[in-house]
Amino acid sequence: MALNGGAAQGRGPGAGEEVLAGLARDLSAAARTRAPIRLLSERFADLTLEDAYRIQQIGTAMRVSAGDRVAGHKLGLTSVAMQEQMGIDEPDSGVVLDSMLGVSGCALPAADFMSPRIETEIAFRLGEDLSGPANVHRIGAALAEVFLAFEVLDTVYTSWGLTLVDSIADNAACAGVITGSPVPFTPDLDLATEQVTVQANGTAAATGTGRDILGNPLEALVWLTHRLPMLGTTLRAGDIVLAGSVHASLPLTPGTDFRATSTRLPAVNLHVT
Repeated sequence: MALNGGAAQGRGPGAGEEVLAGLARDLSAAARTRAPIRLLSERFADLTLEDAYRIQQIGTAMRVSAGDRVAGHKLGLTSVAMQEQMGIDEPDSGVVLDSMLGVSGCALPAADFMSPRIETEIAFRLGEDLSGPANVHRIGAALAEVFLAFEVLDTVYTSWGLTLVDSIADNAACAGVITGSPVPFTPDLDLATEQVTVQANGTAAATGTGRDILGNPLEALVWLTHRLPMLGTTLRAGDIVLAGSVHASLPLTPGTDFRATSTRLPAVNLHVT
């Protein structure tokens, strides 16, 4: 499992800015029209991870210019379960926007998405800025709250057979975030031992522990604090950060009530219509 934030540096010469902007527009149009497109990695075999993050940045800027707001960040592929499911062996990151946010107990129309799946996360809210790369101790001091969350994954591609480049360019598949009730974060809270159970319509659907996220969910934030400065940004006070799923993703199908509980964090609930 690759943890080095520098591992996602570009590989090869990469594509020009006009090409990357065009691909960002393609992804945006596919999401808007619900018309799936071919994987970028099939169309442009030389795209680098640096290119993919730039496509993501351009796409985010387009949404912000249309009135959305960056609310935080998500990490993906931080557990063995998700890496094995996707066939990818290193983490990635995406952006959480205001328009993606919902609260526990809300109803979510499946028709708002193209090929949705759901996963359960341990998530945080920053209490202060983190201006650059940080260790676990520094991150723990900067956190204000911790809570359970559901992340809705979606893709504009014709299949889920994504490469890391495809995932990153499409905002690491982040399409929705349902937040549970937060509790104050304290440095003595051992989230590695947090036991998470997910039910779908009252039946056990998945389980996991905080340890499944890089050994400790705070290690996911360590990775992110090394990655974000390479993208020209950092973590800010008030940001939400999703550390990654503790289980392989589940289909998000109409008529399903999802409920996730854990050892010390309040439950999070979602009804899919």
